[in-house]
Amino acid sequence: MIVYLIAAQKATFNNYKVFRIIPTTEIQVNKLQQLEAIPDGFSFWQEPSFVGRNVDLMVAPHKLPEFYEIMAQIGIPYQIFIEDVQKLIDQTMPEKQSTSFDFNSYHTLEEIYKNLDDLAKQYPDKVQVVVGGKTYEGRQIKGVKVSFKVNNPGIFIEGGIHAREWISPATVMFILHQLLTSNDQDVRELAERHDWYIFPVFNPDGYAYTHTTNRLWRKTRKPYGLCVGADANRNWDYQWVSTLPCSEIYAGSKPFSEIETKSMSEYIKSISEKFYTYLSFHSFSQLLMYPYGYTKEHLDNYEDLHAIGLKSAAALKQKYGTEYRVGNVAETIYVCTGITVDYIKGIYHTPIAYTYELRDRGRYGFLLPPDQIIPSGEETMDSLIAMFKEIKARGYPKKDLY
Repeated sequence: MIVYLIAAQKATFNNYKVFRIIPTTEIQVNKLQQLEAIPDGFSFWQEPSFVGRNVDLMVAPHKLPEFYEIMAQIGIPYQIFIEDVQKLIDQTMPEKQSTSFDFNSYHTLEEIYKNLDDLAKQYPDKVQVVVGGKTYEGRQIKGVKVSFKVNNPGIFIEGGIHAREWISPATVMFILHQLLTSNDQDVRELAERHDWYIFPVFNPDGYAYTHTTNRLWRKTRKPYGLCVGADANRNWDYQWVSTLPCSEIYAGSKPFSEIETKSMSEYIKSISEKFYTYLSFHSFSQLLMYPYGYTKEHLDNYEDLHAIGLKSAAALKQKYGTEYRVGNVAETIYVCTGITVDYIKGIYHTPIAYTYELRDRGRYGFLLPPDQIIPSGEETMDSLIAMFKEIKARGYPKKDLY
């Protein structure tokens, strides 16, 4: 009976639709932003930010009449991008659980953690399991350190900070496996001249919740009155700004109010002198972005990061024609505060920091079919090879770091 009750509580999204809206005036952008204050039935997959940038809005069936009325009032053209969200959700769920860890399906938190443990047993001289932090519900934030020789400069990889972005942990795990198993000369060279700190799921409570209860959950799971969770990528103690508790982008009650961000920030501090690159993986939109998110000003080594980003995006496009846009966070998507890459760059002056917004551009959004995991991983790996060749050519890491 208990199993039945748990199953009955799983959120379904039958006949929920996702609309693509393109605002053409500032007034339209502002009107769309006002919808964020209506959490019941409206959920932005791509938030309204500036004129001409796509807005993707999921609308519940009971809100469709209101949606059509609002669109008519504002006078914005729109189109249906996803006819039935639940059908796509069903396609991302594995039909039968794989007995081994593969990249043909998405995996649960337990399966990812077991694979990290298995890799440490399989490569005991190269892979060390690290518990970087803990969660509100008592889970570990588990990652690995991969090292082929001592005193290598480090690269930190973060995945899964937003729970519903399943392609992020999947791609991070793909990269990890490539670093350990690929025979490609470029991959071997990249792998073996760095230490790697890899955490595929920064938000384990949220990720687990997307598997058991609500596939489209984004935040952590700490309650705030009637609302639950904070956006773990708005909660870092750098240019932090408060937002409304029920919002999808609620920044928490204060910087590091979430134990996930607080505990991971402490771990990062303990190794901050050991890595010179920080990579954060998200979805979706096909963007490669560098700090800052809190300002459109071009600060620090902006020119280097832009040039490296262009080389990386060009390499990523080669295999499957996937096009990424390159720019700083604030100019490319929207001004946002308290995010990890800003924190790492602003607090520790880590020279290289990028956020990947992985596939796609909205046809599937957060519900990317599992047959795109391997292509996503392959093209991302290609971009990393190009990225670190260009980074090296530009004299990073600077010798005074090590």
